[in-house]
Amino acid sequence: MAILLSDSFNRVRESSRPFRERFVPKTVHAPSLDWLNFLVADVRGALGPFVAVYLVTEAHWTPSAVGVVATIGGWLGLLTQTPIGAWLDHTPRKRGLLSAAVVILALGAIMIVLSSSFFPVLLANAMMQVVSGVFEPAIAAITVGLFASDALTRRLGRNAAWSRAGNIVVAVTSGLLAFWISPVAVFIQVPVISVLTLIVIFTIPTRPMDLRRARGLRSGEDQTEGPARWLELLRSRPMLVFAIGSFLYELASAPLLTLVGQMVGAERSGQGLMFTSLCVITSQIGMLATAILVARYGDRWGHRRLLVIGFAILPLQAVLTILCGSAQAWLLAVQVFGGLGTGLFYTLTPIWLANATRSRGRYNLSQGVMGTFRGIGVTTSGFLSEVVVDGFGYGWAFAACGLVGLAAALLMWRGLEAESTSPSPEHDAGAARPDGAN
Repeated sequence: MAILLSDSFNRVRESSRPFRERFVPKTVHAPSLDWLNFLVADVRGALGPFVAVYLVTEAHWTPSAVGVVATIGGWLGLLTQTPIGAWLDHTPRKRGLLSAAVVILALGAIMIVLSSSFFPVLLANAMMQVVSGVFEPAIAAITVGLFASDALTRRLGRNAAWSRAGNIVVAVTSGLLAFWISPVAVFIQVPVISVLTLIVIFTIPTRPMDLRRARGLRSGEDQTEGPARWLELLRSRPMLVFAIGSFLYELASAPLLTLVGQMVGAERSGQGLMFTSLCVITSQIGMLATAILVARYGDRWGHRRLLVIGFAILPLQAVLTILCGSAQAWLLAVQVFGGLGTGLFYTLTPIWLANATRSRGRYNLSQGVMGTFRGIGVTTSGFLSEVVVDGFGYGWAFAACGLVGLAAALLMWRGLEAESTSPSPEHDAGAARPDGAN
């Protein structure tokens, strides 16, 4: 019986091949990657800081309980960051991995809606933290596999710009849904966006993708060298500096927006989610501006210089937040300023790593490692910042973020060397050029 079923399946599969081939994308088009970044940002941004604010202001959780859930779930998610990067170096099924992550994220949002008790929320947050390590490295790997190195800064910058635009749109819709309908509606939109995301994912072609180039190796059928040993990542001084700097940046940056939303929500009941939405929008405007700037001028101005500028903005943002007090208009202006720095950091990270790991074959693994360091910073900050708020108040929490951000800026300024961005013809064999579909 099993043999008959197998034979029948194979015959149906072969007979339907011409029909299925009509729906398989053959070439890469800019709108496919554009909308992928836009919708992935939508489906992720619909959650983000809204989970913590929702639990504090609507489900009436204590800040410490929120910090515990964020820390436990985050640390569980960290266990998968580096393995996901290593997996992406090997697997040709990058679209399938993206699709699974989108589905799991939607399930996590539904679980939070169905129950706001501790353990279901803990499980949902853990699921979302695990799959959060898939999106950025997978999309970057697809992009590197499709485009030549002299087109990467422009294309990855464009990815970031569309991602920021998606975050702005979902922040607006989340704020409107929370205000006009209910805070629960913010989470209901996630499954809807997920369906659209899945459709776009499968418009990305796999045949033109060079899997060797996608992991940072030289392209071409005559190239046979394998990847460098993974220990080389740990022995590389620039990689170590970048990893520690990424950890410190997230440790300082991650709590700032959430704490501002919580502070306003605590002082003005019912306004926490709405003001958090406004903070996300204004921050993303700054990030969108710097993503466009990097796409156009990143190679000319230098990646290291722009990274240091982005890191230097963070401590200034913390100081300005303290000075603003509870003045909402000024707090929103500070979010725009802080978004400039965060936009530089997020946009330049995959670009810098692509140059730093070129011909080593460990591009996606390096993204996983950096994701681990960043995740450690985010999850640790979630607990530490809430503890500081409980014990000393919001002002001291902002001051602590500023000091850590200053240390990160000094480290990147003194420890990071300028990298070469010149393209390699051998590395880019068969890739899309800047005048192609980018």
